[in-house]
Amino acid sequence: QVQLVESGGGLVQPGGSLRLSCQVSGFTFSTNAMAWYRQAPGKEREWVALMNEYGSRPNYPDTVKGRFAISRDNTKNTVYLQMNSLKPEDTAVYYCRTGAYWGQGIQVTVSS
Repeated sequence: QVQLVESGGGLVQPGGSLRLSCQVSGFTFSTNAMAWYRQAPGKEREWVALMNEYGSRPNYPDTVKGRFAISRDNTKNTVYLQMNSLKPEDTAVYYCRTGAYWGQGIQVTVSS
């Protein structure tokens, strides 16, 4: 049974930082690309970070480029999303994904 479990979300002030984690089980983590998505209220889910199975060539949309960083530890079956210089518009439920599998999502709220 494949499971993706996110952690590390919460409430942070504008300009602050958070690091999300996503631990994967029941799946060959090291041979698959990983991605982070987010969905804000009333908006479609959007992609915010992608990394290949080798831990290289991260890719980001312009909305988060320079502020977010994806990384992975294949020895821990975990992918991370470091989020810096957070803005209120980053408020959303964040999901990790690999192939057809999604985590349950975790809330990130950026507010003063």
